Amino acid sequence: MSRPSRVEIVDVAPRDGLQAEPGKVSTADKIELIDRLSAAGLPAVEAGAFVSPKWVPQMADTADVLAGIQRRPGTRYPVLVPNARGLEGAITSRVEEIAIFGAASETFSQKNINCSIEESLERFCAVAEAALAAGMRVRGYISCVLGCPYEGEVPMENVVRVARELDAMSCYEISLGDTIGVGTPARARAMIDAVSEVVPVDRLALHFHDTYGQALANILACLDAGVATLDCAVAGLGGCPYAPGASGNVATEDVVYMLDGMDIETGVDMTALVDAGRFICEALGREPTSKAAQAIQANAG
Repeated sequence: MSRPSRVEIVDVAPRDGLQAEPGKVSTADKIELIDRLSAAGLPAVEAGAFVSPKWVPQMADTADVLAGIQRRPGTRYPVLVPNARGLEGAITSRVEEIAIFGAASETFSQKNINCSIEESLERFCAVAEAALAAGMRVRGYISCVLGCPYEGEVPMENVVRVARELDAMSCYEISLGDTIGVGTPARARAMIDAVSEVVPVDRLALHFHDTYGQALANILACLDAGVATLDCAVAGLGGCPYAPGASGNVATEDVVYMLDGMDIETGVDMTALVDAGRFICEALGREPTSKAAQAIQANAG
């Protein structure tokens, strides 16, 4: 399989990047972030999640965020939906694409969505069927594909099984998440090789966290296997509330810088992307963890 000439980037910062923030992020700042990311040319920006505000309070204003954004032609605005109630919220907010999120680890599934893997798949099947009937696209996520904060190494057959089930639900794409960032290039490539036996590689995406600084290397290894969709978060925002110690997502700026240097097209304006990261980091009172963003800002100064 040859390396792709173009890669689609899904920026997950407004959802995965902000969901574990301890302080309240204003609705206006979320809207501004999403609008900046779409204006930078991102083809997909994960706009929020219709989940219980009791468990993920940062996502309680997703409906208001969706009502306030400027929907740019050419940009998709998927949201996470865990159940029928969440789907109702998505339909009311004129959402065109949802994501359902399972796990390859039994313990993580219980901690994250309070049910077993088998129970989660049964739930997702009904949600996916209803969403498809409503004219929505459905994307699948699998957490803990290269390791679990509670169980350690996750059997590859678990990942393959969940991927097969999500594929059977007509998910147009399945995003494979190294939730705690423990993967290395050889393991990441082996995982892609295993999953692509049951789901075509052109329908797989990567969602890597950078806890051990391996995310870019892991992405490169999987690009060589033909993967052409990457989940990233501007400024390296993120971390999972149910994965203690997990650092943020791989930074969108770092991924775009690497791909630009490899002559792989993304359609993303790097200057606008860095500005979007600077905006949200100023709102959060922190510096971006993106090395590329830091270097670009330093050189500009």
